[in-house]
Amino acid sequence: MKIHQNNALGELGGAIGKGILAGLAATAAITLSQMIEMKITKREASDAPLKVAEETTGAKPASEYDEDKLAQELHWAYGTTWGIARELIGLTGLKGLPATLVHFGAIWGTSMILLPAYNASEPVTKQKPQAIAIDGLHHAVYAITAGLVYDAVDAGSKNEKKLTKIARQLKTLIKKYK
Repeated sequence: MKIHQNNALGELGGAIGKGILAGLAATAAITLSQMIEMKITKREASDAPLKVAEETTGAKPASEYDEDKLAQELHWAYGTTWGIARELIGLTGLKGLPATLVHFGAIWGTSMILLPAYNASEPVTKQKPQAIAIDGLHHAVYAITAGLVYDAVDAGSKNEKKLTKIARQLKTLIKKYK
């Protein structure tokens, strides 16, 4: 019995879904990484998302509560969206560590270019080495998590025959012991 019929829109939808799942997991991981680092270094939360939003839209939150809420919403939306980029990399056929390295380069490179362009951070050439290393570590946590989650979710299609065989064997065992 055929359960699934391949078509371009279905494949694209599945791809976007895998990317969103990878992006959500990775955003949770980088958030945790940043929270731990901020406790250790006593650093305040970044206002970079707000600065970029202000520069691009001209909007300003009405209160400090609204600032915190908007910063978190932007952080999660941005991180989740980058998960879709991981899926696009996967669609090229690149998998595993090479795909994770490309994703890491795209994410961190974009951050290094966009944040200074929107006055949300100093250019990397003016940052302290420790700050650069910490930022790189956070982005590595994101990329590695997105890669692991994406590869785990994507493995289902590669292992479909194996899973089908196991399911048949389980059905046979269940029938045998009924």
